[in-house]
Amino acid sequence: MLAITILFLFVMFILYKLMLIVPMREVHVIERLGKFRTTLAPGFHFLIPFFDRVAYKHDTREQVLDVPPQSCISKDNIQLEVDGLVYLRVMDGKLASYGIEDYRMAAVNLAQTTMRSEIGKLTLSETFSERERLNEAIVREIDKASDPWGIKMLRYEIKNITPSRHVIHTLEKQMEAERRKRAEITLASAEKEATINMSQGERQEAINISEGHKQKRINEAKGTAQEIAIVANAQAEAMSLVAKALAVKGGNEAMNMQLKEQFIEQLGDIMRKSDIAVVPAELAKMEGFFEGIEQVTGTVNALKGAKA
Repeated sequence: MLAITILFLFVMFILYKLMLIVPMREVHVIERLGKFRTTLAPGFHFLIPFFDRVAYKHDTREQVLDVPPQSCISKDNIQLEVDGLVYLRVMDGKLASYGIEDYRMAAVNLAQTTMRSEIGKLTLSETFSERERLNEAIVREIDKASDPWGIKMLRYEIKNITPSRHVIHTLEKQMEAERRKRAEITLASAEKEATINMSQGERQEAINISEGHKQKRINEAKGTAQEIAIVANAQAEAMSLVAKALAVKGGNEAMNMQLKEQFIEQLGDIMRKSDIAVVPAELAKMEGFFEGIEQVTGTVNALKGAKA
């Protein structure tokens, strides 16, 4: 009975060594008598017991490796603490097993050195503004160096870029000064704009006033011209009527009589309104004429009295 049990266990052990099931997410590297034989893909396989063995197992899924923080010096000599993440995948189980001792540790160290080298090519401001280009450059360099290891570097992501406390304090002062500068520029631009608007308003006001004065003078000139034209037309019409009246018999005598009446009326107005009596020469002659008539009348009356 004991022998049967031992035989059964031996057979089961042989079957266990004979059959191999590789999971979907893995590849197995098989060695025969210590020498590489093949790489088994996922599925069911047979092995030769005591001759074949599974030397290495590799996960073919995408792997994420954490890159520890490290000190880097930028192009403008500023010290930075930078960490990141490496995404890779095993593409060749044989190279991943025999090409390097530990591809994970090698990928992390290579990422650190490459990141340090790439950051040294950029200034501090460029490390923040050009992360995408920096990630692509690191992936390109790591993928080129890791090709003999049978792995594929998919991407690299920088998590944090932390300057030293002194640099942070300096940057805060710089940002505050920059904000103050932008505020002063904004205020100056606003004042300039206000001054320009005010001057344009005053200019437009002066233009409007001058246009108003110009239009006023034009209107006044037009009114004066129309007034002169109306007066001239009236005078011309009056002169035409006077000329027609003079052409009629007795027109001259009527004109002379009219002029004399106007003269006497105007002279009376002048005498009433003025404080100093002004006697024209013609009036003096008329006064002498009337005095002569009075003397003749007096003489005639005297002669009549003597005869009586």
